[in-house]
Amino acid sequence: MTAGALARVIRGAADRRAADAERCDLCGAPVPADHQHLYDTERQRLHCGCRPCALLFAEGGTAGGRYRLVPERRLRLPPVDTGALGVPVGLAFFVRRPDDTVTAHYPSPAGATRWEPDADAWRAVVDRHPELAGMLPDVEALLVNTTRGMSHHWITPIDDCFRVVAVVRREWRGLSGGSRVRPAIEEFFESLTERP
Repeated sequence: MTAGALARVIRGAADRRAADAERCDLCGAPVPADHQHLYDTERQRLHCGCRPCALLFAEGGTAGGRYRLVPERRLRLPPVDTGALGVPVGLAFFVRRPDDTVTAHYPSPAGATRWEPDADAWRAVVDRHPELAGMLPDVEALLVNTTRGMSHHWITPIDDCFRVVAVVRREWRGLSGGSRVRPAIEEFFESLTERP
């Protein structure tokens, strides 16, 4: 192989790696693996954001509030009794909206199932756990896992909730979930660490 051919092979491999790299969904710039996300409040979707684009949307930013920067804060909480909120399963997350209503979601093999808990019941939970009153609307959530004796209660960025939904969808097998979904969920929660 000549030097020119070798250089083309090396350049081609580098180009393929660059093409496979994640990119900012707004401007197309490459983003590192630990990039921030923007939440599209109209479509209720996450977008990857490069540092400059993320800064545009810090503190409400531009675009009339459509895009919100997802914070990085994670806070472990003492056990939160969510029974009065109508949670039919032990794995769920609760998102406060700008109008102070709350939507609840639980992961399923088809994605996140949604319902609206009783407003008075939510207020009673917040009265017992004042930290929940400080959750940022749309972009932070109360994430709870009490399945099989687990006791995980977190305020997390919304992208953590999207990740746990993806874990359930990816690992679910058959009618009951199979043998892979529970260990994958447990691994997800064990990987969470507090971040101020």
